[in-house]
Amino acid sequence: MKTLNRMTAICSRSVYLVFFLVALGACTKKDAETTPPASSDANKNEATATAGSAKGIGPVTEVKIEGLNVELATKGKAIFEAKCSACHKVEERYVGPALKDVTKRRTPEWIMNMILNPVEMTQKDPTAQELLGEFLTQMTFQNVSQDEARGMLEYFRQIDGAK
Repeated sequence: MKTLNRMTAICSRSVYLVFFLVALGACTKKDAETTPPASSDANKNEATATAGSAKGIGPVTEVKIEGLNVELATKGKAIFEAKCSACHKVEERYVGPALKDVTKRRTPEWIMNMILNPVEMTQKDPTAQELLGEFLTQMTFQNVSQDEARGMLEYFRQIDGAK
């Protein structure tokens, strides 16, 4: 009897998850269809993002990369461990993707925008949408500043062998 009740509970949760994901997709599509254009610059940015902008969507439009800043990377590691390590590991897939080689797969702007603006990124950026579809978990904003996100980027660069 316990096994039957447990199977029923698992099936119920599975049905709820599928319903939630379908509803989420319907809401996103409806919002996109009913949102009026805000301005020509916003439309241009959204069109670029829809086309697969390498910079993503958010406040970061340009990051100047120089030699590795070890002090900044150390600060970024501490921030990462405090705010991100519950969902991300460096070498392995966890709740979110493994972060090893992220700086080789994504631009610095995209990485920082994903850290600073994860909800809008998963709504409008094709790459972030694919990640959400694969991992089925919305990345949350961890209340980090742009400087803290830059530190995490530097930490990721350090992991990936930047000099």
